[in-house]
Amino acid sequence: MHEPLDVVTLGEAMVMLVAGQPGPLERVETFHKCTAGAETNVAIGLARLGLRVGWGSRLGQDSLGRYLLESLRGEGVDCSRVALVPGERTGLLFKNRVTDGSDPLVEYHRAGSAASRMRPDDVDRDWLLSARHLHATGVFAAVSADSFEVSRQTMRLMREAGRTVSFDTNLRPSLWASTEAMRAGINELAGLADWVLPGLEEGRLLTGERKPEAIARFYLERGAGLVVVKLGPDGAYYDDGARSGRVPAHPVDRVVDTVGAGDGFAVGVISGLLEGLPLERAAVRGAWIGARAVQVPGDTEGLPTRTLLQLAGL
Repeated sequence: MHEPLDVVTLGEAMVMLVAGQPGPLERVETFHKCTAGAETNVAIGLARLGLRVGWGSRLGQDSLGRYLLESLRGEGVDCSRVALVPGERTGLLFKNRVTDGSDPLVEYHRAGSAASRMRPDDVDRDWLLSARHLHATGVFAAVSADSFEVSRQTMRLMREAGRTVSFDTNLRPSLWASTEAMRAGINELAGLADWVLPGLEEGRLLTGERKPEAIARFYLERGAGLVVVKLGPDGAYYDDGARSGRVPAHPVDRVVDTVGAGDGFAVGVISGLLEGLPLERAAVRGAWIGARAVQVPGDTEGLPTRTLLQLAGL
C-alpha cells in the first residue's frame, strides 16, 4: 500500500550552477550549486507548506543525480519513484548572475539525459493514483517524445480517475521542432487539465488572443474548470466560468531574478485550491509567493514555509 499523497508531479530535475558574480559565464570562477526544474520547484514549494508531495523521474547514477535526490528528500518530497540509472547522466545548467531584474542567461546541458528517456511504463500507476492532484508543465512535455507521452497519459489517467490536474504552460520554444508543434502539443495537454496557468505572452502565442479574458475563455471552452493568466507586474486574471476578476501583483522593493516566479505562483494557487480557498484568494497567495521568488537569485530560495505564509495572513 502507498501512503496517500496530496500532489504528485513528474519531470526533469537538473543541477543548476549559479554564477558567483555578474559577467560572462566563461569568466566566472565560482558557482553556487542548487536544484532546478519547474516540477521540482513546485514540489519543494508545496512540501514546505506541509503538503504531502511525490516526485517521479529518472536520474543518472552520478554525483549530480545523488545530489538532487538528497536535496529533494531533504525538503520532504517523496522520491520513492525516482530511479537512479547506471550509465545515464543527469541534466546540468549554468546561469549567470543578474542583479537588475533582467532575464539571466541560462546555458543547458540536458540533451539525452536520463529524464528525457522516461516512458509511461516507468510510472507507478498505484503510486500516481494515491494522490488527489497531479501538477504538470509544458517543460517536461517538451523534453522528448517519450516525456510528452508520459505527460499526456498521466494527465488523462488522473482526470479519468476523478483527481484534479493543474497545467502550467511554461513554454520552452527551443525544445520544440516548431512553433506550430509547440502550440498543438501544449494546447492538447491543456485540454486534459482542470486548472490551466498560462502567462500572458504564452497565452497570446498559444491561442492567438490578446486579452487575458479571451485567453481564459479559450481554455474554458476546451474543458478547463478554471484558468489563471499570469500578468507579471500587473498581477493575474482568473476565471472559472462563473466568477472572474483580477488580483494585483504583490509589491517588491527590487527584482533580482524572474526565473522561478511562475513556479512560485503555481505553488500558491495549487495549495490554496487544495485547501479549499476561493479562487481569488488562491490567486492572491500565488502573487505573493511569486513576488518572493523574484527577489532571490535561485529558483527555490524564496519559497516560504507554512509559518511564513501564516504570518503573511495568507
